[in-house]
Amino acid sequence: MASAVMNMTSGAWDWVSGGLNVPFARAVVFGVHIDGHFVIEVLLVVVILFQLSRKSYKPPKKPLTEKEVDELCDEWVPESLHPPITKEMEEKIQSPILESDEGVHWGVQTGLQLSRSTVVYFKHNDMDSLESTLEKFTRGNRRAEKIRRYIVVEALYQNSGQIAPLDAIVKLKEKYRFRVMLEESHSFGVLGASGRGLSEHYGVPIEKIDIITAGMGHALATDGGFCTGSVRVVDHQRLSSSGYVFSASLPPYLASAAITALDHLEGNPDVITKLRSNITLLWNGLSDIVGLSISSNILSPIVYLKLKKSTGSFEGDMKLLDDIAQHALKEDSLLICTSKKSTLDKCRLPAGIRLFVSAGHSKSDIQKAAESLKRIAALVLSDLN
Repeated sequence: MASAVMNMTSGAWDWVSGGLNVPFARAVVFGVHIDGHFVIEVLLVVVILFQLSRKSYKPPKKPLTEKEVDELCDEWVPESLHPPITKEMEEKIQSPILESDEGVHWGVQTGLQLSRSTVVYFKHNDMDSLESTLEKFTRGNRRAEKIRRYIVVEALYQNSGQIAPLDAIVKLKEKYRFRVMLEESHSFGVLGASGRGLSEHYGVPIEKIDIITAGMGHALATDGGFCTGSVRVVDHQRLSSSGYVFSASLPPYLASAAITALDHLEGNPDVITKLRSNITLLWNGLSDIVGLSISSNILSPIVYLKLKKSTGSFEGDMKLLDDIAQHALKEDSLLICTSKKSTLDKCRLPAGIRLFVSAGHSKSDIQKAAESLKRIAALVLSDLN
């Protein structure tokens, strides 16, 4: 079919140009013989120039009358930018449920807020409270199986020095079909026989913990952090994360420092032993301190001291603890940390003093710190006893 059309077009072209060859058979301009082809091409050029030189048509501008404007507004129907939300779609876009310990630190709280999930807090390290919230959510909720749901805890709590009961949490996770997100910033490099964290400490298989996160600014003495889990979780994170995360990778020297710290932990297991020895030494030194009691776990390098008798308000307790910290710094050059909180911090655990024990501390360092705190606490808190 196409070849037939081409043949017809070629024949018509030859017929027209042949017809024009007759009147111009003897025409010669500047020594150039003019034939039918030349005439047709000149005509085409003239037509093209004519079309290019024409002004585009612009209809006259006539403003709309008020009546026409009102009619257009009455007839206008706004179009939705998204399809209508059906009941089925509402179930699919249900926000995740995060069951979090009320004692998690500010960084975890910020992450919970930014996740735009429904956050439910349970009492600090209270497994009965956790089970109660899990039971309340799953009982009679037909959509529970379709909603993403997580238990969010710290392995070693910065705000109390307590250790999360991972074995009990895993049992509840399996019973109510939740996932576990474990924050190990303070336990990584500390808990377990080789410092591998809370799972090693309890002997819980690492596969039972869905997501593990940790900052490397504590035991590894560098910066940055990591998030790990199963291959499925990691692949999902890579595909779904904001593109910004791929332009904020750890600088090589910080990554090298982290690798060196890990190599040191693996090659020197006695570091963990020395750390626990220092923790025990500080515990023994502060066992009879006046007005304060240790509320942290015996294995925690965060030794948390709180008032035996509260003043009745967080601000009043903080004033006494700040006085102790200021006296320790001024008189004995002992730098200690009180549990100051932002007004946005949702953690409402009692105020206290945090002592951070390291394997790098010598025996004399620990003893001097304990003696200084006992003397200053007796001086500042004498009126409360």
